[in-house]
Amino acid sequence: MKVLLRSDVTGLGRRGDIVDVRSGYARNFLLPTGRGLAATRSMATQASWMRTSRDLRDAQSRQAAETQRAAIEAATVTIAARAAANGRLFGSVTEADVVNAIRTATGISLDRHAIEMEDHLKVVGPATVRAVLFDGVVAQVSVEVVAK
Repeated sequence: MKVLLRSDVTGLGRRGDIVDVRSGYARNFLLPTGRGLAATRSMATQASWMRTSRDLRDAQSRQAAETQRAAIEAATVTIAARAAANGRLFGSVTEADVVNAIRTATGISLDRHAIEMEDHLKVVGPATVRAVLFDGVVAQVSVEVVAK
């Protein structure tokens, strides 16, 4: 069954794409949730308009993400945490802590899921954390953990 996607569906396609899916998946998931419409021959122009608007929106979002990346990479983010005398933290610095510190330092709000850390920061000192701002736009955040 051919379906015109009205929104991005992970693993299937993006808004404006006409995809071929099993009829049960379309009837039970895509159509009732409003994520797709049953495609007809006349929907080709509608799909074209949806792809055009998606591409324009993506270009604007990519440009904004590039601007944010420059601001984030220029700033050094400082996080104060309680630590023992040997420099080991009582607890750890998590993604949410990094997001709050970025917001304080630069004024840029990110989702905590945009921060990629191999493991939480557990010692005092400098560290580098990745922030995925947009598809293909990744900022390297310089984090300095200091003892309170």
